[in-house]
Amino acid sequence: MPSAVNKPAPGVSFFSPYQETPSGTALSKDKPIPSLFQPLTIRGVTFQNRIFLSPMCQYSAVDGHITPWHTAHYGGIITRGPGLSIIEATAILANGRTCPEDLGIWSDDHVRTLTPLVELAHSQSQKIGIQLAHGGRKSSTVAPWLSGQALADENVGGWPNDVIAPSPIPWAADYATPKELSKDDITDLLQAYKDGALRAVKAGFDVLEIHAAHGYLLHEFLSPVSNQRTDEYGGSWENRVRLILEIVDAVRGVISQDMPLFFRISGSEGLEYLDIPSWCSEDTVRLAFLLKEHGIDLLDVSSGGNSSQQRIKGAPAYQTPLAHAVKQANIPGLIVSTVGSITNATLAQSILDDGRADVILVGKGFQKNPGLVWAWAEELGVDVAIANQIYWGFYDKFRDVLHQAIQEGLREGVDEVQQNGATQLQNGWMHIHDERNIPPLGRIGDPDDIVASVLVENGNILANTYQPMPAYRFCTSHGVIQLTPGLSQKLRTLLEQLGA
Repeated sequence: MPSAVNKPAPGVSFFSPYQETPSGTALSKDKPIPSLFQPLTIRGVTFQNRIFLSPMCQYSAVDGHITPWHTAHYGGIITRGPGLSIIEATAILANGRTCPEDLGIWSDDHVRTLTPLVELAHSQSQKIGIQLAHGGRKSSTVAPWLSGQALADENVGGWPNDVIAPSPIPWAADYATPKELSKDDITDLLQAYKDGALRAVKAGFDVLEIHAAHGYLLHEFLSPVSNQRTDEYGGSWENRVRLILEIVDAVRGVISQDMPLFFRISGSEGLEYLDIPSWCSEDTVRLAFLLKEHGIDLLDVSSGGNSSQQRIKGAPAYQTPLAHAVKQANIPGLIVSTVGSITNATLAQSILDDGRADVILVGKGFQKNPGLVWAWAEELGVDVAIANQIYWGFYDKFRDVLHQAIQEGLREGVDEVQQNGATQLQNGWMHIHDERNIPPLGRIGDPDDIVASVLVENGNILANTYQPMPAYRFCTSHGVIQLTPGLSQKLRTLLEQLGA
């Protein structure tokens, strides 16, 4: 029988009720579970479903530190059960922020403020990841909702004279002209990625993702549009991918072999129409083989961001063909995710069913609805675990078990149920104990006291009036149900099977 103690979550520094089964976990009731809600294990980490929160910048940090906004925003999503929640692009150097309000991990002090968010996730038995990033030539800008010029100057906390890139080519006219990275700068950059990874591990993150998409620094090295170097880090395809592989090796080398390492890439820059050298889908597939060899577990395929001239037409799942191209390469052991305008569970499930991707990342959908996992589960007819603090107000698992006990008792012809008459149970009176004197939630009490009558019609329970009726009683969130002895035993058996 369940305990009356509100058991605390283990391993965290604050009290939160223990969520033994992570929210978003499919609860099998003898029916097939669609792959969207099947667990996925990568190295030493198991994710309860294939719906991941995509990193999306919040532009709300102070000196790189998390603020209450991040806790509220991410907390509302994390507690509702994505398989993995990846927090936003987090700068490995102060000059790698895209704007002054970006998150950072360039200082040991950032570990102190990141750790409570990780603890919040772990208190709910959830997994949390972090995206390591450097904005490159798209750094020192203002938050996207602000009007005026894109560049953040010193008056608003920017660093327009310390923007760096592979080559001194600005992203657009109103962006800073970057400084070309020297060999020493590249050495320092490699160390910064290693240090950032170690800090993320110290903060307790379950997954790391290296950001090499959307026109940020590592993407800039990959693309001939932004990389016009003449040394070993520019020119040929092999030279342009060199730094990326060095960074992957550096990060993989300082984290546990049990820790998953993801890599976000723009599968295409959307510049094919210009007939100029650019990064395209074929390049992504070619690099994917190398990334897997160097220790990347999941390739997170997005698109665009490296040129203001890009042409990328939005549509439902518009980036999925880029992920599908990688899947079709059949790279052993490489997991592929897709992201972008995947707005419903039916579409997401079809992508997995068709083999176009293995995992679905969602950004704006979670911004609009933190309970997206639950909504998608309902769309597909899947029962999922919900955080205890949320669940009790919507569903009553004890009442659900009671209904099951009634139906199984009737179906199997339990003697005591038959003695009281199956017809009476289906279309007659049962009773609820007076709520002023109820047994603990999920417990079966001994017969006594005043009870309220409820009408049972075809297995559905409806409250009605009070009557004296001694009986076995079962406490649910909706009241205490009176049971016959046989039904009481059936219910006890079902509760034991649930581990309640």
